[in-house]
Amino acid sequence: MRALVQTAPNALEMQEVSEPENNAIRVAFCGICGSDMHAYAGHDPRRPTPIVLGHEVAGWDSDGRPVTVNPLVTCGVCKYCTTGRDNLCPDRQILSMPPRPGGFAEVVSAPKANCVPVLDGIPLEAASLTEPIACGLHAVRLAMNIAPLGEAMVLGGGAIGLGAALSLRAMGADRVTVVEPNTDRAKRLMDLPDVDVLDSPVMADTVIDAVGIDATRTTAFSHVRPGGVIAHIGLGGGNGGFDPRYATLQEITFFGTYTYTADDFRDTAQAIFDGRLPVSDHLEALTETRPLEEGPKAFAELALGQVAAPKVLLQP
Repeated sequence: MRALVQTAPNALEMQEVSEPENNAIRVAFCGICGSDMHAYAGHDPRRPTPIVLGHEVAGWDSDGRPVTVNPLVTCGVCKYCTTGRDNLCPDRQILSMPPRPGGFAEVVSAPKANCVPVLDGIPLEAASLTEPIACGLHAVRLAMNIAPLGEAMVLGGGAIGLGAALSLRAMGADRVTVVEPNTDRAKRLMDLPDVDVLDSPVMADTVIDAVGIDATRTTAFSHVRPGGVIAHIGLGGGNGGFDPRYATLQEITFFGTYTYTADDFRDTAQAIFDGRLPVSDHLEALTETRPLEEGPKAFAELALGQVAAPKVLLQP
């Protein structure tokens, strides 16, 4: 089968590779994630080259049924898996990391239990957004366990920030603001229902950092209200921006959040299907689809900040 293979930092090429024999999913769309970009730049030792990246997959199972794929594969028996925190399984694997090739290919292998059937009438482009949006939904659920959402701000208008914003609105935040300094991307987000899109931060009770660099952590602490919550999803890099004195004096809760549980993933898919997370109605604004063969160009343009769409989908 054909696959987009990363052969070295900043180098991708189409190759013929062996097709998986078990639990084969024919890929319809696979999104490019920020973690794929880290690997592309050579900054992720968990993804050594040569490797097939991609873990945001929707396609068809061996029976021809449309599915969206939870790429996290866990043991199912450890204390985390048996208490509903399977995303923290110490033996977790994920598509796009050894030993599991990713979804930038014609076919990918995933356990049947990880495949969520897609309802009739739901575009597979929308179904492929389940994975990044589930990251935001998981973060919002954790924040709600700490304090009322109140007025919320999301730093970053990429797919994970988008998922956080839509989840905040669906879960009852009083106001949701997305801060996106990229003018072209901000324009694409303007029509999202009940979400304000600005180029500068506002004060908020709940802050979702979907970027995760020194500058956004600094912004999060300078714009969270006393008693507020900061959820840190982004893995952009750096170690700065954390303000322990302010956190202590104003009782700020700061926590990291990684991916989603299996329940989060299924709930996100269902919320996309029934319209509570209204991505199907906004696909033109939220996504840009390119043939798999154009993957090297798409990655290069993303690395240079030349893509306005929150999500680029590759189509085999």
